[in-house]
Amino acid sequence: MKKVIMVLWGVVFSLTLLCVPAFAADKFGYIDLSRTFSEYNRTKAYDKALSDKEKVYTDERDKKVAELKAMQDKMNLLNDKEREAKGVELQAKVKAFQEYDNQKQAELKKDQDAKMKEILKDIEETVKKYSEKEGYTLVFNDRVLVYQTKSMEITNQIIEILNKERK
Repeated sequence: MKKVIMVLWGVVFSLTLLCVPAFAADKFGYIDLSRTFSEYNRTKAYDKALSDKEKVYTDERDKKVAELKAMQDKMNLLNDKEREAKGVELQAKVKAFQEYDNQKQAELKKDQDAKMKEILKDIEETVKKYSEKEGYTLVFNDRVLVYQTKSMEITNQIIEILNKERK
């Protein structure tokens, strides 16, 4: 019985020794996803476009708010009967404004989400191509790592490729 156990331990030990060099040959890296995202030229271009859209929306919104305030100020000068008639009109305009405001905010959010997905997909594809080309077995997002050495970071290479290929 002891002989069988010794043979089994020998086999297990031999297999372990064979697996260690294979594991040691693996290449690992990590990427600072936040920095990659923010330094990617496409993100910067999108941020500017989104900012321009938000400015147009804000300007339109401010005009509508000013109109509603002016209408409400005029109502205060009217007698009770006229104020009641204008009150219904004001309520309808306020409701229309709220619907407009909600719709525009939803559109901006939807647009932002779609662009973020596109940018993250670009980053993911670039990391995959780079990893395959350079022989990486695993590439991690730095947020899931408790400790990492700078020698394993490939963020700069990914940002460089993204900004070169995706102008």
